[in-house]
Amino acid sequence: MTTLFGIPLQALFGQVLIGLINGSFYALLSLGLAIIFGLLNIINFAHGALYMLGAFAAWVLLNYLGVNYWGALILAPFIVGVLAVVMEQHMLRRIYKLDHIYGLLLTFGTALLIEGVFRNQFGISGLAYPIPDQLQGVQNLGFIFLPNYRAWVLVASIVICIATWFLIEKTRLGSYLRAATENPKLVQAFGINVPLMITLTYAFGVGLAALAGVMAAPIYQVSPVMGSNIIIIVFAVVVIGGMGSIVGAIVAGFGLGLIEGLTKVFYPEASNTVIFVVMAIVLLFKPTGLFGRAA
Repeated sequence: MTTLFGIPLQALFGQVLIGLINGSFYALLSLGLAIIFGLLNIINFAHGALYMLGAFAAWVLLNYLGVNYWGALILAPFIVGVLAVVMEQHMLRRIYKLDHIYGLLLTFGTALLIEGVFRNQFGISGLAYPIPDQLQGVQNLGFIFLPNYRAWVLVASIVICIATWFLIEKTRLGSYLRAATENPKLVQAFGINVPLMITLTYAFGVGLAALAGVMAAPIYQVSPVMGSNIIIIVFAVVVIGGMGSIVGAIVAGFGLGLIEGLTKVFYPEASNTVIFVVMAIVLLFKPTGLFGRAA
């Protein structure tokens, strides 16, 4: 059996795949966080709970309404996005001019409330969500067996990340959004409804989290704690990439997922902390993150 540094190549490639899958969710979640912070200046600690709501929305749609996975990919982000609109208009809008700590505390409390309700209703043991029939099975690549569903998650997340980057950075709508964060009064003078743009931006960022939740449901069990288990890592990813940086969120998400996967092969004891070690090193040499810019 072929080995690298004493590690069988099949095991090495398997961990690389797992790392990239985890990185897919890190990238999608941190991308939503980066959009919300970069364009709204809100540290959205409720992001993990909203990711969990996306997974539960898919589970409820399937088990109570018979809506399959493909329908849930559209409906779950829309449902959670509507909740985000309510949150933005009735909660977050009141604190935009206050210090960042108020947004963090408000969204942290909201996350605890949402998680508590679902813990009380569903417990914490987790609920199974089936892989859609079209994505069952595996592909034999010669050096590894690649599950079709995991390949779909990886490809879909890359496409979504690139499309989001293009929308924000390369389109007129994206330029309006960026301008509205710098000088909202000037943008509003051109007849653009800035409050509506801000609301829809928050809903879009939250919708990315909910979409990640739907995609995660067949891989991980749908559980009220799935959001709290990942949100700290995602915040570390955002900090490493640079707060508010779209490119940073994507690159750091996939890169750190890969580093985490490789660490499980070469030094498993450090796999749970390697992301935070990387964060400390990055902040030591570049406090604004890899792609962040000084204020």
